[in-house]
Amino acid sequence: MSGLIDHYSGVVCDLDGVVYRGPEAVDHAVEALSALPVPVVYATNNASRPPEEVAAHLTDLGLHVTGRDVATSAQAGAEELLRHLPGGAAVLAVGGDGVREALRDNGFRVVDPKAAGADPGLRLGGVLQGYGASVTASDLAEATYAVAAGAVWVATNTDETLPTHRGTAPGNGMLVAAVRRAVGRDPIVVGKPYAPLYVLCASRLGLSPHSLLAVGDRLETDIAGAVAAGLDSVFVLTGVDSVRTLARAPHDQRPTYLLPDLRELSEVYVGAETDYTWWVCGGDRRRVVDGAWDVATKGSPVEAARSGIACLHEALDDDEIDLATADRLAAELDEWQ
Repeated sequence: MSGLIDHYSGVVCDLDGVVYRGPEAVDHAVEALSALPVPVVYATNNASRPPEEVAAHLTDLGLHVTGRDVATSAQAGAEELLRHLPGGAAVLAVGGDGVREALRDNGFRVVDPKAAGADPGLRLGGVLQGYGASVTASDLAEATYAVAAGAVWVATNTDETLPTHRGTAPGNGMLVAAVRRAVGRDPIVVGKPYAPLYVLCASRLGLSPHSLLAVGDRLETDIAGAVAAGLDSVFVLTGVDSVRTLARAPHDQRPTYLLPDLRELSEVYVGAETDYTWWVCGGDRRRVVDGAWDVATKGSPVEAARSGIACLHEALDDDEIDLATADRLAAELDEWQ
């Protein structure tokens, strides 16, 4: 029997929480990705680093990649600006080196916030706002002035948090929110959960989005973005979200597949099925009765998670249980948190 990956022509893989956590590789990720028989593009909402720098990090971990194998939200943002502005237009770059490089590669005149502040009469056609560890209040002020004056405002992403090796830090979404509050309108957002970053990945591979498999650990970004772009998706339990958060997920954040880690990409996938009374996955057979699990046979942890999540989603959609009950029952299935 063929493995899960054999049904797809390529993979769009998230990084934080899937391939690495800070400087360290996620267990089994490098070996599993190296063994895939299809091309992989690594897609990240983090716009601070240029693709070559991300590729160097992945190479240090043991993967064989180049900058071409990495797609960033900064690149998607620069391509979006090309749809609104003429080549060579002046664009304010707010964020790390990845933002400036993406703009330069697309032919824009890159304007630093300090330069914009020194020349108040400078007419800016656009603003590309991405994450940068050294972004200051003055940078955000220059973005606000430019947007208020009519510049096209593109945000690479609106992730409110950023996972690091020391814990969780504020993400680009918090910085975007400051500008949004000041100007009273929303930016064009290109990173996950929106489709443009996934569309960029498909274009780079020369493949239809429907032939690709997206892999991620965040439901509200990775999985929602895949749904928006028309990709099937894998949710892995190695990062931010869990079986419990999956149980509460709305339709546009529900993945096609649930895997404990990346090793199972090459394995036969056993999904959950129902006979309209029980949900079954492998050796696990269960249903919900009076707000509690009724388990006919108990399978492996992942089989229980797959059948249990399918059962909870059905019960939620049919208004048979509420979110609090779903959370309580999902906690009994979560062997990974």
